[in-house]
Amino acid sequence: MSTPENDYDVIVIGGGGAGLAAAASAAERGRSVILFESEGELGGSTQLSAGMFTAAATSVQKALGVDDTVDRYFQHYMDLNQWLLKPGLVRRFCELAGPTLEWLLDLGVEVPAQVSSDAHTPGLTRAGVEDVWRAHVPKDQGYGLVQVLDRARKAAGVEAVLHTRVERLLVEDGRVRGVVADGVELRSGAVVVASGGLAQDPALVERWFPDALRAGDSLFVVAAPGSRGDHLVLGEQVGASVAGDGWGLMLPTAQFVRHHHWQAGFPPVSRVHVNPQGRRFMDEDASYAVSGGLIDAQGGPAWMVFDDAARRALPEGYADWTPSRVTEHVGTGAVVAAEDLSGLAERIGVPADHLLATVERWNDQLPYGSDVDFQRDQTLAAKGVTTPPAPIATPPFHATRVLPTELVCTHAGLEIDANAAVLDQRARPIPGLYAAGEAGGGVLGNRYVGGGNAVANALTLGRLAGQNAAATA
Repeated sequence: MSTPENDYDVIVIGGGGAGLAAAASAAERGRSVILFESEGELGGSTQLSAGMFTAAATSVQKALGVDDTVDRYFQHYMDLNQWLLKPGLVRRFCELAGPTLEWLLDLGVEVPAQVSSDAHTPGLTRAGVEDVWRAHVPKDQGYGLVQVLDRARKAAGVEAVLHTRVERLLVEDGRVRGVVADGVELRSGAVVVASGGLAQDPALVERWFPDALRAGDSLFVVAAPGSRGDHLVLGEQVGASVAGDGWGLMLPTAQFVRHHHWQAGFPPVSRVHVNPQGRRFMDEDASYAVSGGLIDAQGGPAWMVFDDAARRALPEGYADWTPSRVTEHVGTGAVVAAEDLSGLAERIGVPADHLLATVERWNDQLPYGSDVDFQRDQTLAAKGVTTPPAPIATPPFHATRVLPTELVCTHAGLEIDANAAVLDQRARPIPGLYAAGEAGGGVLGNRYVGGGNAVANALTLGRLAGQNAAATA
């Protein structure tokens, strides 16, 4: 119940995964809660995702005989992020991710205890480059997560107000006391900012994640429309600190792709990535936890090389990766083609003898089920691929630039502590203010741990923020 001086105990800004988790968890504790969403539907970027959730020591892992601990998860998370994150906050996240998954399962999310070979089959799969599999794929993907959380919100009596963008915070005596929305003041005991990231605002991307602009005209954004950086505006009003400046997630793909892979389709299995020296430098199916960094480290253009048999084998029905679309892009210059590898090398500016040797070595290994140099055979096996790739041998040969172009999420958020409380410039909690998801900075780091990192962060810290906001209220 709200107190006489407050309209609500807790106000949540944003109706994506973090906001829904915050609202539901605050309401579970008997608090009156209202949620504001700037767009016309709930779900945010969580709804657009595969819904993968990374967590350790879960019932799903245990049912499959996977031995995992919070300590191992924490060590991996910190090591991959080069220990640039606050250990206390990350440990809290690692400790709470498993219980949050169990909470979701209790609410009705379905993650069957079975091995999954990809991000779209329910079960347990590989998230990135972790030592044990930690990615939990729910039935019905991110949409399914949102539907379950929304049912929990409704069951708890939380009102959701759509098409309403919060304008500012109410602050009295250094404490956040509510919000102003549509010109109306609403008072509360605590506020949770869960409004998403900033990927949809080009000026903010230039300021907070300029590396994304290196993609040039190939850059495209798949974050939810509401990712306009509202958290930064609200945080500036109260002198909040920002964590994660310069960090975000860019997925590598071909330069002509303009859609998320669910729509774009997938590149040929028989392909080799080469650097400006014409040498192979990576497992072509390496997790995006590390693949973007591998490409950036080459000091120049990286190319995806494949043959015409691979082009013809592409399935129809996708927006970008189909046989005819690849041929169309040969005409635009986004795909280069030549009758032999020497001619292709000349056209893409790499040494011909290097490219010939690279393809020869690839053909001597991958079609026979081995990859001594980059262990791609292991990656393909983990994805459930049982047939080795065909040789790269049928002219004409093709090449296209491969680079990080798909902007998924941004990591510059209001700095939070291990209670999800927003910190000011002197690292002190701002009374009455919490943040989670992309709006809460400090969990998503300079390296994205793998599939399910952002969803686990949003729901785990969203739940924590809701619980602590309820306690504050």
